Amino acid sequence: MEVCWQIQTPTSLRPGLQQKGRLKINTFIGFLHRPISSLASLESQYNSNGFLHQITASADFSRKKQERMSASGPKSSSPRGFGRRTTVGSAQKRTPKKNDEKDSNATTSTVTNEGIGVSKLPEAEAVVQKQGSSVLDESNVLDGSDQVDKKPTEDEDVLLEQKLKAERENLRRKEIEALAEETLARGDRMFVYPLVAKPDEDIEVFLNRTLSSLSNEPDVLIMGAFNDWRWKSFSRRLEKTELHGDWLSCLLHIPKEAYKMDFVFFNGQSVYDNNYSKDFSVEIKGGMDRVEFENFLLEEKWREQEKLAKEEAERERQEEEKRRIEARKAAIETDREQAKVETQKRREMLQPALQKAVISDENVWYIEPSDFKAGDKVKIYYNKSSGPLGYAKEIWIHGGFNNWVDGLSMVEKLVDDAELKADSKKEDWCVAEVIVPVSALVIDWVFADGPPEGAFLYDNNSHQDFHALVPLRTSKELYWSEEESLMFRKLQEERRLKEEAMRVKMEKTARLKAETKERTLKKFLLSQKDVVYTEPLEIQAGRPVTVFYNPSNTVLNGKPEVWFRGSFNRWTHRLGPLPPQKMEAADDGSSHVMTSAKVPLDAYMMDFVFSEKEDGGVFDNRYGLDYHLPVVGGIAKEPPLHVVHIAVEMAPIAKVGGLGDVVTSLSRAVQELNHNVDIIFPKYDCIKYNFVKDLQFNRSYHWGETEIKVWHGKVEGVSVYFLDPQNGLFQRGCVYGCADDAGRFGFFCHAALEFLLQGGFHPDILHCHDWSSAPVSWLFKDQYTHYGLIKTRVVFTIHNLEFGASAIGKAMTFADKATTVSRTYAKEVAGNSVISPHLYKFHGIVNGIDPDIWDPYNDNFIPVPYTSENVLEGKRAAKEELQNRLGLKSADLPLVGIITRLTHQKGIHLIKHAIWRTLERNGQVVLLGSAPDPRIQNDFVNLANQLHSTHGDRARLVLTYDEPLSHLIYAGADFILVPSIFEPCGLTQLIAMRYGAVPVVRKTGGLYDTVFDVDHDKERAQAQVLEPNGFSFDGADAPGVDYALNRAISAWYDGREWFNSLCKTVMEQDWSWNRPALEYIELYHSARK
Repeated sequence: MEVCWQIQTPTSLRPGLQQKGRLKINTFIGFLHRPISSLASLESQYNSNGFLHQITASADFSRKKQERMSASGPKSSSPRGFGRRTTVGSAQKRTPKKNDEKDSNATTSTVTNEGIGVSKLPEAEAVVQKQGSSVLDESNVLDGSDQVDKKPTEDEDVLLEQKLKAERENLRRKEIEALAEETLARGDRMFVYPLVAKPDEDIEVFLNRTLSSLSNEPDVLIMGAFNDWRWKSFSRRLEKTELHGDWLSCLLHIPKEAYKMDFVFFNGQSVYDNNYSKDFSVEIKGGMDRVEFENFLLEEKWREQEKLAKEEAERERQEEEKRRIEARKAAIETDREQAKVETQKRREMLQPALQKAVISDENVWYIEPSDFKAGDKVKIYYNKSSGPLGYAKEIWIHGGFNNWVDGLSMVEKLVDDAELKADSKKEDWCVAEVIVPVSALVIDWVFADGPPEGAFLYDNNSHQDFHALVPLRTSKELYWSEEESLMFRKLQEERRLKEEAMRVKMEKTARLKAETKERTLKKFLLSQKDVVYTEPLEIQAGRPVTVFYNPSNTVLNGKPEVWFRGSFNRWTHRLGPLPPQKMEAADDGSSHVMTSAKVPLDAYMMDFVFSEKEDGGVFDNRYGLDYHLPVVGGIAKEPPLHVVHIAVEMAPIAKVGGLGDVVTSLSRAVQELNHNVDIIFPKYDCIKYNFVKDLQFNRSYHWGETEIKVWHGKVEGVSVYFLDPQNGLFQRGCVYGCADDAGRFGFFCHAALEFLLQGGFHPDILHCHDWSSAPVSWLFKDQYTHYGLIKTRVVFTIHNLEFGASAIGKAMTFADKATTVSRTYAKEVAGNSVISPHLYKFHGIVNGIDPDIWDPYNDNFIPVPYTSENVLEGKRAAKEELQNRLGLKSADLPLVGIITRLTHQKGIHLIKHAIWRTLERNGQVVLLGSAPDPRIQNDFVNLANQLHSTHGDRARLVLTYDEPLSHLIYAGADFILVPSIFEPCGLTQLIAMRYGAVPVVRKTGGLYDTVFDVDHDKERAQAQVLEPNGFSFDGADAPGVDYALNRAISAWYDGREWFNSLCKTVMEQDWSWNRPALEYIELYHSARK
C-alpha cells in the first residue's frame, strides 16, 4: 500500500543551535567522534522555496535494497512533500511562503538523532555581535532623534526586517559551510543541519556525492523512514547546493512521533550508498522514546480496529436490512398466496351451508326483519315446542357464521315476548337479539337449554344445525375479493405479532445468556480469592493493576519472602516478562501480600507465578498451569487455537451416554470463545442425519488397504468430518456392541490421524476421549509427531474409568495433559494404577450442560416457558401437565423425579427405597429410564405393576427412553433424585437445577462438586461463590437416602416460601460450559507450553 503526503516547509526555523555543551558524532552515520565547542544560540528565519515535493510512503519498509527501491522513486523531477529551504549556494529561484501556510504532513512517525560536531566558529560569534550592535545602534538613533514623537514608517519596518533576514541567512550559510568543511576534513560524506534534530521540525540532509558510491550518478535520491524503518517512509530527490565541492541536499520534516530517522541514498534504480550496509541514522531528541512509540502504534491500531469494526457493523446492518426487506417481500407474497388458498377453502366449505340455508322455517324459527344484511341487529324467533326443548327452563342460542368458520361467535339467552304471549298461537315462542357478523353469507346456530359451558340438551335441527341466508348487497365476486383482502391483512397481523414475540424472546434469551456469562466470569475470578485476586477485579488494558496473593494457602506458606513474576499474553508479550517484584504486606491486615503492575494496551491476558526468592527457589505455578487472568479493553485479541476432537459419540447424531453430550457441548463452548474447533467422527449408518446440516462429500484418501471417503457437515454449529471407510466397519447399525469394537475404533483413530496428515491440518490440540479414541495418543506420538504434526499436543479425557482401563492407562502415558470430568472423581481414581504415575498432568474439570438445549425459556416440550423470574408459574403448569399426561392425581403434592439408566452404578436399590419413602410422605414419584440388563428391567417392570395398582394416583414408572417426557419431568418435579454409588460427573443434577428442580444426591464424584447441602455445605459453597443448592447424603444405604429425602420433603411442606426461593436460587446458578470451557482453554495452553 502506498500513501502520498504533501508537505510545505514552515515559514520559520527555530533560533538555530542552542548551546548544548559537547556534541558527539555517531559512527553509524559515518563520522568520527570529536569534541567541539558550543555554538551561539541564534534565530535563523528563512522562507521556503515554495516547491511542493511528493513523498511515496510504503506501509512496510524493508531493509533490502531491491525492496526499498520499489517504493522510492519520485513522481516527477520536482518531488513534492517537504517544503525545501534555501540551500547554501543554490541557484534555484525562491518563492516566499505566505505567513498563514502550514505544514500539511499530519501523519505520524518517530525519529532519533545524534548531532554532528563542528569546530568553534569565531566568525559566527562576530556576526552575532555585529548584528546585535547594529540593531542597537539603529534603535539608539531612533531614540535619540529630535523627532521623539515620530513613529517608524511601514517602509522602515520592512527594510529593517529584510536586513535582519539577510544577516540570519548569511550566518546560516556560514554555519553550513563550516560543517561541510569539518565533514570533509574527517573524510566523511554526510551531515545534517541543524545538528540536533527535534520532532515536528525540519532537518536538511547533505551528501557529498564525490565521496559516495553514487559519485558517477547524475541523480541522487534519499529513501528512508522513521523509527527503525517502521513509520512514514519517504523518498526524495537531492538538489545541487552552492557549497564548495559536490554537495547535494534536501529538506525533510520530522514527524512529531519520531525518535529516529533511518535512510539510505540511491540513484533511483539499483545503486545504493547505505553506510556500508548499516544504513544512516539520526536520533531525534525531545520526543517519544521507543516504548511511547510502541504505545502510540497500539493506540493507532486500536483506532483503526474501531473504525473497521464500525464499518463492518454498518455493512452487516445494511446486509441485514437488505435481507429483512427481501424476507418481508417474500413473506408478503407468501401471505397473499395463502390468503387466496384460505379464501377458496372457505368458499368451498360454505357451499353445503348455502345449500341448506333458508330465510325461515315455518313453525320453528324466523328472523325479523327478513330483509337484513351483514352487521345488522336482528331478532331470531324460536318455537320451543317444535323440538326437544319444550320443557327447558331456559333457551339459549349458540351461533356462528359461514358454516362455523370462526367457531362460536353468537351466544344469547332467548326471552319471552309480550306481544307473542298475547297471541295464543305463539305463546311458546321466544326471541333473542343478535348482531349478524359483518362477513356473514350464512348464519349458523343451534338452540340449547343453557350457555355453552352448562348446556345439556340441544335442538340442532336433527344434526343439520340451523342456517339462514344473509342477503347480499354486493356481487359474490366483490364479496370474496374483500374476504381475501381481510384474510391477507389478518395473516399479515398474525405474522407481525409472531415475529415481534420471537424478536422479544430472542433478545431476552441473548440478554440472559450474556448476563449469566458475565456473572460466571466474575464468580470465576472471585472463587480464587482465597489464593489470588486483583484490584480492580476486571483487569483493564492500559491501566495499573494490583495483585493480591495469599501464600498461606499455597506451597509458599511460611516463606519469609514472596516474589511476583509476571508477563502478558500467555508469556509472549513483545515487552517480555516483567522484572521480579518483591511483594509487600497488604494494607488490610490480612495474610495477603501485594504488588502492582502497568497493563499494556495490547494485553489480553495477564500471566504470573510466585516464588520464594528473586532468583527462583520454590514456585507456586498452580500445579503447572500458571495463573492467568483475562484483560479487557485491549486492542489485541487472543489468537485462536485450533482444537480437533476425535470421538466415537456425539449428541444428538449418535449419542449413547454422557460422552456424546460433552463432545458436542464442549466444542460449542470453546468455539464461542473464538477458537476453531473440528470433530472427526465415524460415519455410522445409524447416524441421525436430520441433525446434520450442509452434509457434502469432501474428499477421499487411501489408508489401511481401503478407500476412506470423507464427508463434511455441521452439527449444532460445529464442523464435523465424517470418515467412511469402505471396508464396512461402521455399517453395523450401532455404535457399540460388536465383538470387534476395539479393532473398529483403533482403525478409526489411525485413519483420523492419517486424514489430518494427508489433509495438511496442523491443529494445536488433539482431544481424544475414553478408551474408544485413546489410541490417538500413542499412535500420534509414535507415528505422526515427526511427520508434519510437530506443534500438536494431545489432551485425553477419562469419562468413566470402569471401561477400557488398559487403553486408558496407555493413553495416560502418552498424552501431554489428561483430565477427568470432576475434581472429586479425579481424587477418587488417583490411586488407580493406570492413573497414579501421571498425577502431575492429571486434572479434574467439571462437565457443563448446553444451555441452548436445556432451556426452560425456549423449551417446546413444556407448557409454559419460564425463567427464574416466573419459575413458580412455569413449574406449576409443568407439574399439572405431567400429572395429566401420566394419569396422576392433580394435587399440590411434593413430586420427586428420577431420570436415569437403571444400573447398579446408579444406585438402583436406593432408588427403590426412595420411591416407597416418597409415597410414605404422601408425595408423588415419577421414574423415567430403562435397564440394559434384562433382569433389572424385568425387576422394575414388576415394581411398576405393583405401584400402579396400589398407588396409581401418586406413582408412575416409565421404563423406556422418552426425550420430550424427560424435559417435562425436569420442569414439573420439585426434586430430582440422583443416588449414584459412583458418578464421574453427572449431568442429571445440573439439568435439574437449570429447570428449578432441587437435587437430592449422594456425595460422590461430580455430584459432590456441584451440589452443596443447604444444612452442611454453606462454607464450601461460599468458597465457590455459590449458594447452597440441594440435599445430599453420605452412605449407600436406606438411612442415608432417608436423611436427605426427609429433609427435602419436610422443607417443601413446612417452609414453602423458603423452598420456592431455593428453586429460584438453583435456577440462577450457571452450570453451563461457560466456566469449564475457560478451564479447558487454560489446559490446552498449558499443554502447548
